[in-house]
Amino acid sequence: QVQLVESGGGSVQAGGSLGLSCAAVSGSTFASNCMAWFRQTPGKEREGVAAIERDVSITYYGDSVKGRFTISQQDNAKNTVYLQMNNLEPEDSGTYYCAADAGRCPIVSWKRQREYPSWGQGTQVTVSS
Repeated sequence: QVQLVESGGGSVQAGGSLGLSCAAVSGSTFASNCMAWFRQTPGKEREGVAAIERDVSITYYGDSVKGRFTISQQDNAKNTVYLQMNNLEPEDSGTYYCAADAGRCPIVSWKRQREYPSWGQGTQVTVSS
C-alpha cells in the first residue's frame, strides 16, 4: 500500500472554489499511478469524484462534477495530484478522500471503493448556500 497525505479543503460559499492536494509519500510511482478522489457524507457510501492515470494523464469524472472539477498532476511536486473545485454547490459538501492503486485506472469501475487499496485520512469540504 501507499501512504497518502491530503491537504486543502475548508469552507466556502456556493459558487466559490477550493483546491485539494494529495501526495503519495511512500511506494513507487507505479504503485500510485491511478489516483482518485472520493467524497462521503454521513449515511452515504463514498462517491467517486475524479481519477487520473498519472503516466498518461487520462482523467475520469463523475457526472455531478463534470465541467466544475479538474484533477491534475502538479508539475513541481512529484507523486502529487490536485483537485480544483470550481462553482461549488452545497451538495459538494462532505469528507473528501484520496485513493490510489497501481497501474491503470479501471475504465468502468474507477468509482468503486474496492478498486483502491490505499486511502488518505480525509479532508472536510463545506459549501454553504
